[in-house]
Amino acid sequence: MGHIAGCYLAADIFARYHRMKGNDVLMVSGSDAHGTPITIRADQEGVEPLEVLERYHAQFLDTWERLGITFDLFTTTHTENHQRVVQDFFARLMELGYIYPDTTLLAFCAACVRFLPDRYVEGVCPHCRNERARGDQCDACGHTLDPIDLVEPRCSICGGTPEFRDSEHFFLRLSAFQQQLLDWIEGREHWRPNVANSTRGFLQGGLKDRAITRDLSWGVPVPLDGYADKRIYVWFEAVIGYLSAAVEWSQLNGNGDEWESFWKDPDTRTYYFIGKDNIPFHSIIWPAMLMGYGGLNLPYDVPANEFLSLENRKFSTSQNWAVWVPDYLDRYDPDPLRYLLSINMPESGDTDFTWAEFVRRNNDELVATYGNLVNRVLRFTYRNFDGQVPVDAAPAAGSAKRAMEAVDDSLAHTRFRAGVSNAFSLAQEANRYLDTRAPWLAVKTDRADAACSLTAAIKAINCLKVMLSPYLPFSSQKLHEYLGFDGLVSSEPWDADVVQAGIQPGHILRNPAALYTKLDVEVAEQEAGLLGVSA
Repeated sequence: MGHIAGCYLAADIFARYHRMKGNDVLMVSGSDAHGTPITIRADQEGVEPLEVLERYHAQFLDTWERLGITFDLFTTTHTENHQRVVQDFFARLMELGYIYPDTTLLAFCAACVRFLPDRYVEGVCPHCRNERARGDQCDACGHTLDPIDLVEPRCSICGGTPEFRDSEHFFLRLSAFQQQLLDWIEGREHWRPNVANSTRGFLQGGLKDRAITRDLSWGVPVPLDGYADKRIYVWFEAVIGYLSAAVEWSQLNGNGDEWESFWKDPDTRTYYFIGKDNIPFHSIIWPAMLMGYGGLNLPYDVPANEFLSLENRKFSTSQNWAVWVPDYLDRYDPDPLRYLLSINMPESGDTDFTWAEFVRRNNDELVATYGNLVNRVLRFTYRNFDGQVPVDAAPAAGSAKRAMEAVDDSLAHTRFRAGVSNAFSLAQEANRYLDTRAPWLAVKTDRADAACSLTAAIKAINCLKVMLSPYLPFSSQKLHEYLGFDGLVSSEPWDADVVQAGIQPGHILRNPAALYTKLDVEVAEQEAGLLGVSA
């Protein structure tokens, strides 16, 4: 769930919104096939890394579909296409002098009789003294590291103290891009403060050249003779996956050059949705690689989220302190989770997930505010006006149009919490409007007045359906059908005037059902109890 809140949900909301705006969108990512978690799990299970990759990749694909995450392509970094793109990147940077061979000290565990990948080395961070820093990065302070930087390094497999041995490897000349990156960052005035400030801080501390190969057998081979026992290291090749995924998508679509419109057209904007622990890889290292390669678009924005915690504790998969999304989806609908993680998205600071808040927001906001608005308006209209929109009516004081404009502005600027809050403000206003107008009473004495109130509310609901579709795609589709429309809600235009004009006198409605399910308060206690805490 932390990963969903950190990057995947925001990316999906943003992509859905831009598709509805009529923009060309390509949303790609993939399973990081050569990362340390794959090899650690393979070692634990005594199987090949490929078996672990294929198992979890299939689960990811299933989860994305069930949660409504709409990738154009979710691939892996263990494809022939990815290998070809990475090796081309490597060869070009080397030809231009940005990659060079040198010797470096790498951690070697005598007990395990192997060179250790960076994440197999743990120790004390030299910057913040965090005792659980890894050999590539400290999650506590965000600094990128090399294993030799760690104080009191230890092998994460056997716990022994590694020795450092010379090994010949290839280095990325990051130092060559120091000033160019500083100048570029100054033009990123639209970046979130946490991203801009941390990036600027890293750059002002000075960039060091970094080794981009390791002594491994799993990964992308070095495209040079004499290096069969070495692989291009994951921190260099994984970010190239954004480019290789676009190339693969283009090939699958039967147009091998289509990817170029997203990577070479200067009018295209690329957004990298990530967690804050990945900021330097996307705001410094990947841009430097792109600058060196030349001719490809640099990131327009890196809207990194902060962290989500669980019941006031940091997520820890190793300690099983987590909510696994497939488990959640086996018990509950996807939209309530999408809603809570949207309204509670850690955009500008860390936020916390609790089961008590999940139940409260589901019942008080989805069911009682939005769901109740939809149910009482559509059911009453359906029963009392022959299942159709009764009369024409002006929009409710233009509220729906103003709300859609506010949501539009929020989503365009990656402010997802503000966007969903603006939409729910309209739902609250529509409820107040109905409480004042009381069409269920007026229908007995002034049927025309009741009809006018209901039509105005239906027009507002039709706008809510559109502006909440990026956030709540499943229930928005159901509402789209209850309102008497066929096709996909995602095909609706992001235009309040057009959307409201779609509600005309005589428009046939369908008999509605509840959009959301009220949860028993015991659900919070049960779920928290599985974690060993009280709700």
